[in-house]
Amino acid sequence: MTHNEHLELGLTNTLLLDRLTTPGAYLVAQDGKDVLLPGQYLTDKMREGDLIDVFLYTDSEDRLVATTLTPKLKLDEYGVLEVVDTTKIGAFLDWGLSKDLFVPNMLQKSPFKVGEKRFVRVIYDERTHRLVGSEKLGDFFEKRVRDINRGSEVDVLIIAKTPLGYKCVVEDKYEGLIYHNEIFEKIALGDSKKAYVKLVRKDGNVDLSLRKSGNKNASDTSERVLALLKANRGVMPYNYKSDATLISEIFSMSKKDFKRSLTTLQDAGNIEVKESGIYLVER
Repeated sequence: MTHNEHLELGLTNTLLLDRLTTPGAYLVAQDGKDVLLPGQYLTDKMREGDLIDVFLYTDSEDRLVATTLTPKLKLDEYGVLEVVDTTKIGAFLDWGLSKDLFVPNMLQKSPFKVGEKRFVRVIYDERTHRLVGSEKLGDFFEKRVRDINRGSEVDVLIIAKTPLGYKCVVEDKYEGLIYHNEIFEKIALGDSKKAYVKLVRKDGNVDLSLRKSGNKNASDTSERVLALLKANRGVMPYNYKSDATLISEIFSMSKKDFKRSLTTLQDAGNIEVKESGIYLVER
């Protein structure tokens, strides 16, 4: 393990166990700065001189403290956390540590309610010198897109539903949008997906699709219809006239792609399409 040169708030640090005391163990970085690991996190195997991995955050009195627990999110990471308490000045979210993550009112897009799950980023508050959560992510996105182009496959994280579609974090640094008419599968806040770049806008926002364009997509949709048909004993009660919303829910594709797939499979002699539904042709 590499011994941390400095104490780093909000991150996992590898520190030297310098001395054992009544309240716990004091751990030190290479520069000599130390931090307390409370006794509740000590084990019988820990000895002076050991290197120990710990996460650093601030306690209820805003003192730097170490823990062997790993939070659900670290500094500059995004994720969905549950609201466990609210006050006049902000809300508290469960991030897996004894002290909950505070989200000030000024960093909330709308008032938090206990039991809700909200998408936040853990940031360093320079005013209070502690870690807090922020729902306002716009300032953290890079505005100049450098390493992706139209057609690029990218990793996205779903962060919000809007009237236009679902906002995403693209490759952990850009803001993207998947329009509602590009979605033919279930999506939830916090989902990680593979997506494809449709357009990189001048303002740095990225338009996305969950489906790759081109001939491969037509083949994929036909295979999906055929696979579902086989899984349902060769009969499904859908055809060219079926409702588009129903097609999206059952087959995870647009009605246009569904109709194209039916035609492709029928021309290939794989299926028959009747008023009563789709039938697999036995060979």
